[in-house]
Amino acid sequence: MQRPEPQEFARVLSSMCTEPHPAARAAAERFLATNPGDPGTYEAVADLEREAVALLGEITRLSDPAGYVTSGGTEANVQAVRIARNRRRDDVDRPNVVVPDHAHFSFTKAADLLSVDLRRAPLDDDYRADTDAMAALVDEDTVGVVGVAGSTEYGRVDPIPALADLAADADALFHVDAAWGGFALPFTDHEWDFADAAVDTMTVDPHKLGQAVVPAGGLLARSPDLLDTLAVDTPYLESTGQVTLTGTRSGAGVASAVAAMEELWPDGYRSEYDRAQSLADWFTAELRERGYDVVDPHLPLVAVDLSPSTIDALREAGWRLSKTGSGEARVVVMPHVTRDALSSVLSDLDRLG
Repeated sequence: MQRPEPQEFARVLSSMCTEPHPAARAAAERFLATNPGDPGTYEAVADLEREAVALLGEITRLSDPAGYVTSGGTEANVQAVRIARNRRRDDVDRPNVVVPDHAHFSFTKAADLLSVDLRRAPLDDDYRADTDAMAALVDEDTVGVVGVAGSTEYGRVDPIPALADLAADADALFHVDAAWGGFALPFTDHEWDFADAAVDTMTVDPHKLGQAVVPAGGLLARSPDLLDTLAVDTPYLESTGQVTLTGTRSGAGVASAVAAMEELWPDGYRSEYDRAQSLADWFTAELRERGYDVVDPHLPLVAVDLSPSTIDALREAGWRLSKTGSGEARVVVMPHVTRDALSSVLSDLDRLG
């Protein structure tokens, strides 16, 4: 029987994952059988995980980071909500977490799993968190406030310092979801990281713009005390406790994350951001010249108002294309997305007329 082959990336327009860097691919293969969930047995990959956390701390400007390599942004966001709940467990009976409306759907999963009330605030006119609207939802039972740095639909960065102040006033954990944006934002003027604001925890994924293999997400915490609220005993392992959500984890993901970051930080990531942002700006201008409404790309993500029939026709032509909640087509300019590919998209739009 002929085995199926994975999709080629040449016509993938909406994914926030990409082809791994060759160094990441090679490192992953070397560590396929290792488990950082058992660091006493798999010491080499445990050392690599500490290196991965240190590198993520350098990228997000946190000098002494705590954290670990997760399966992805969903796990990191679930863990952040779990920390928020657990640190206030003794004084809050009905915990809630306040998020902007564009917060990733993983927060809905987290709220359901953890019996936390999720309160969603509307966005402002530029698709960013409305601080006043979020403040109106905060009360004495609020254990967490979330900001997004690189939203999945429009690539927007919330007013992170203002949201950090809001969380501090409520004695709530402040979490930033930078799962996709974290490897582009260091080369912008946005305020988003641990040095810009009193961020407690952050999601940042090497397997997205970091060009590591899947799975390789990341959870960072300003202090190891925050992770201690997650700890459970592990009596049959050589290590005595565990703060991660999953037990067995991917050593391949850890090794690839380190390899990609060592190879690309900072100059390689800066070059890729410059290329992708320039391409997003060019594509936006070309679309507008053809009369399409396009959301200004603050990061390399283009949302364009195409009719449902046009989106369907592009999909029929082989383009892997998804939509925002409002129905716009979204093109994420990942490392595999080239000018030639986007020129072909434009040609197809011209043909469809």
